[in-house]
Amino acid sequence: MIKVFGHKAPDTDSTGAPIIWAWYLNEVKGTPAQPVLLGAPNTEAAFVVAHWGLDMPEIISGVEAGAPVVIVDTNNPAELPEGINAADITAIIDHHKLVGGLETKGPIDITIRPLACTATIMHDLIGDDLARAPRGIKGAMLSCILSDTLEFRSPTTTAHDKAVCEKLAADLGVDIGELAAAMFEAKSDVSAFSDAELLRMDSKEYTVDGTALRVSVLETTAPKLVLDRKDSLMASMVDVAREDGADQVLLFVVDILNEEATLLVPNDLVKKIAEASFGCTVAGDTVVLPGIMSRKKQIIPALKV
Repeated sequence: MIKVFGHKAPDTDSTGAPIIWAWYLNEVKGTPAQPVLLGAPNTEAAFVVAHWGLDMPEIISGVEAGAPVVIVDTNNPAELPEGINAADITAIIDHHKLVGGLETKGPIDITIRPLACTATIMHDLIGDDLARAPRGIKGAMLSCILSDTLEFRSPTTTAHDKAVCEKLAADLGVDIGELAAAMFEAKSDVSAFSDAELLRMDSKEYTVDGTALRVSVLETTAPKLVLDRKDSLMASMVDVAREDGADQVLLFVVDILNEEATLLVPNDLVKKIAEASFGCTVAGDTVVLPGIMSRKKQIIPALKV
């Protein structure tokens, strides 16, 4: 049985894409496959799974040596289980930059395309066989694209992502604006999460100029709910960084509707990073970055220490 999974701290794409591809392997290719997660999904991903009547994938903590796996929505070993190179990686489907560090037991099928969402790539790979997919699979695909493009607001959005989204919505009889609004409302409800959980919820590990960073992004239509907790969030950054082996946690609160990000600035290191990376002047414990929406395209490439 092939296990299909995305990155740790799974968002909608890393939750939906394994479900989509496992369906394809099982139902079209006749290859037994199981979608799994490397952690609890965020609130938007949980909403999407329930909304489309899908089964929530099992959460696993690791993979056995030699076990066949398909990796989706990442190619970064830091976002995958420890010992991933001992597994039998059979395929990678991704839309992020090539990081390096993964090893395979033989030649494999790798698809990495400059699109906004893994689900868009899967739409193209599945092709005409998508007509056989149940409503929930098509709905998951639509939702993944809406999530990763922030309903086409993200600068990562391509014309093809938008066209696929509109095609799926028409097929399903779904209003894109209504679905996106419901998803973003679910994403914005973070009241049940601790500060540490929020800092890890949608975060990725990067080393920049020798400094180990956990770069966290919270996309929301209600940024005040997060920013009202800024003092406790900044205090919690110290413990989260220590526990995760990072030098610093960076938290960007992305305001989906106003298309801007607010970076929390708890110390001089983050102030230095902010001013060097984004050409801004930091005067307090937050700084607003107009137009910053995408960690992949706008935040990570800009980071300097």
